[in-house]
Amino acid sequence: MIKRIGEMIKIKPEGLQKYKEYHANPTPGVNEVIKESNIANYSIYQRGDYMFAYYEYVGEDFQSDMKKMAENPITQDWWDLVKPLMEPLEDRDEGEFWSGMEEVYHLD
Repeated sequence: MIKRIGEMIKIKPEGLQKYKEYHANPTPGVNEVIKESNIANYSIYQRGDYMFAYYEYVGEDFQSDMKKMAENPITQDWWDLVKPLMEPLEDRDEGEFWSGMEEVYHLD
């Protein structure tokens, strides 16, 4: 079963261009780690100061796969580059960096 996920975060105005540059040419291994973590159809969109991410989780154990990805040195190096450019939303849940969203409609 596919789990669809939408998330939001703010981008610091002074970080937008650098964020786009990093994502236009991710550091080696970043995309491979994402795919190995059972994430597919991953997209990030920008409007003003906001970023919206959509992806599909196609694995069997989301929490375990996300933990492995977070512990991966390639992921950690990537986050060291991009996290300083972002600003979590004030209303995020405890422990969130990107704010999770509720899916209210889907059509296949």
